[in-house]
Amino acid sequence: MTSSADDADLLQRIARQDQLALRTLIGRHHVRLYRFLLRLVRDEAMAEELANEVFMEVWRNAGRYEGRSQVGTWLLSIARNRAISRLRKRRELGWDEDAAAEIADEDDDPEVTTQKRDKAAALRRCLEGLTVEHREIIDLVYYQERSVSEVAEIVGIPENTVKTRLYYARKKLSELMLVQGVDRGWP
Repeated sequence: MTSSADDADLLQRIARQDQLALRTLIGRHHVRLYRFLLRLVRDEAMAEELANEVFMEVWRNAGRYEGRSQVGTWLLSIARNRAISRLRKRRELGWDEDAAAEIADEDDDPEVTTQKRDKAAALRRCLEGLTVEHREIIDLVYYQERSVSEVAEIVGIPENTVKTRLYYARKKLSELMLVQGVDRGWP
């Protein structure tokens, strides 16, 4: 893992229009950023487009980075805001929540469930059963390895709210896993 001082140095260089510094920053953070966006928007093309937009914004605004958080946290915050804006626009352009809720999830049919006994696959299915807010918190804490304070900053909510959401997300996830026949222990 890179040090935040290295990333901060890269941002200073990017502010001076250093393209190599931008390529280095992209190399360090693109995969994690893309995966985070993909979990939020659930569309590979949109996640890739949003990731590119984040790095374009970094190119234009690197000089505005104040160092109050780690660079990775700053990038995730930009990504989250872009994803939310894009999802809102899509909803305004005719996204029908009721119709979307009626779409059958082929991954959850009994045949697929029986075929996929792998605990990791079951966990992914259970994560889909969480609300967007809970899935986002789980993703940031466990997949992005962010602290409670960093998650609070990225999502724009108080730390205690992060802790509460994390508690209920884990509780619901545990219930969903039991329904899937998966205990919480890992061999």
